Amino acid sequence: MVDETADAAAPSRLMNTPSWLITQTATHAHRMVSEGLATAEARTYHYRLLAALEEFGPASQAVLGRRCGVDRSDMVSMINELADRRLLERAPDPSDRRRNIITITAAGLRQLRRLDGVLAEVQDVLLAPLSAEERGQLAGLLARVVRHHQRDQ
Repeated sequence: MVDETADAAAPSRLMNTPSWLITQTATHAHRMVSEGLATAEARTYHYRLLAALEEFGPASQAVLGRRCGVDRSDMVSMINELADRRLLERAPDPSDRRRNIITITAAGLRQLRRLDGVLAEVQDVLLAPLSAEERGQLAGLLARVVRHHQRDQ
């Protein structure tokens, strides 16, 4: 007979497997970030695009898409949405009129600051059991793993 009231805890071999733990954490993080950004009428790609423009400056749609990991086929609709909201501007490249240059606007910078605050709150909730030092260690270790695998691509 199966005990239907048994605890729903994962098997210990999973709870000690980093890949499983990362996946579980990523699932929670994705949900929390999406919900948090929705309160600011934003999506994750809004943040990625605005952050890249603020950090690196104006860029072509193609360069911006590569920096943000956005497929070329999706870039036009994303740029249109953010341009309609006046968070960025699109203008022909003076050196190649076939290419558009994308620039963040003052409203886009204000929205980016707002989203920074939302994401900081999400990080605090997600990582609540960790001290500030542990959070830094975790971020450093995960960044090292990501950089290692990005070299393979």
